[in-house]
Amino acid sequence: MELRPDRFERQLAGEPLRPVYLIAGSEPLLVQECADALRAKARAEGFDEREVFDAEGSFDWNTLSMGMATLSLFATRRVFDLRLPTGKPGRDGAEAISAYCNNPPPDTVLLITAQDWSKSHAGKWSEAIARVGHVVPIWPVKPHELLEWLQKRLRLRGLVATPQATALLAERVEGNLLAAAQEIDKLALLAPGEQIDEAAMDRFVADSARFDVFKLVEAALAGDALRATRMLHALKAEGEQVPGLVPILAMEVLRLGQLARVQADGGNVMNAMREARIWENKQALYRRAIDRHPAPRWEVFVGETGRIDRIAKGRESGDAWLALERLLVAIAETRARRLLVS
Repeated sequence: MELRPDRFERQLAGEPLRPVYLIAGSEPLLVQECADALRAKARAEGFDEREVFDAEGSFDWNTLSMGMATLSLFATRRVFDLRLPTGKPGRDGAEAISAYCNNPPPDTVLLITAQDWSKSHAGKWSEAIARVGHVVPIWPVKPHELLEWLQKRLRLRGLVATPQATALLAERVEGNLLAAAQEIDKLALLAPGEQIDEAAMDRFVADSARFDVFKLVEAALAGDALRATRMLHALKAEGEQVPGLVPILAMEVLRLGQLARVQADGGNVMNAMREARIWENKQALYRRAIDRHPAPRWEVFVGETGRIDRIAKGRESGDAWLALERLLVAIAETRARRLLVS
């Protein structure tokens, strides 16, 4: 059965655990909270053993099959926690998951989480999951849905906010659900039981939407060329200088180039991201960025970043702001890479 995230938790509370669950989407907060709800129910029902698998790169799907076939010496109820970052198991993975669904082992729950999802990801393997378990696709919260999402989140934390206050919160977090959740948790501590008006919201909530170079880079990595361009223009208007922006961009582009090379060589990108100390809530963003461009193109981006730095420092002719804008758009849009050709 396919369920919306809000219905999933209600369904989970009213029925025994099913053999398999797929929770997938590009909103890390919502994926994490749905998965946490399932893990909590499993613990409450005596599923004391949990094994975690990172299914990417050269992952051997026989590892999962053998694990399922092996009874634990210490616990009879188990959770297999399978991390599938791209949401695409490949042929071997699809066959392994379908085989599990056709004959699920007793006292075992398979939880599959993915950091990306679209209709193109679905297939016979996800249909097999839906027949015996639940598929929970998590779609990004659209701008016109954000106010309602914030109001529900506030009510869940025992808070009441005026429409103007909620609108201000939406403006401050600029669609970042994790930032919104953190701010609402903070409000629950600072103003429990209060009705929050616009003035109170302004006092309590940090301006998470302030333009800075970190958010500028994130916009480009997310594929949002329009937002990246708008933020760059705002930074320029605020008096920022290109030499102050380039080091962070260079660090991120170099890191993405290294990750893209790991992926091209068939390595474990998830492990590489952990070693690079990329936070879990940012890993889907990096994954989409390296999927957008092959490793050689990231090497071109690294070289272009160095050229922009030289222009900004007067060591090479050109317009540093224009060159930086073109690089950001090229990172965000696959078709825009020709902008780097002068």
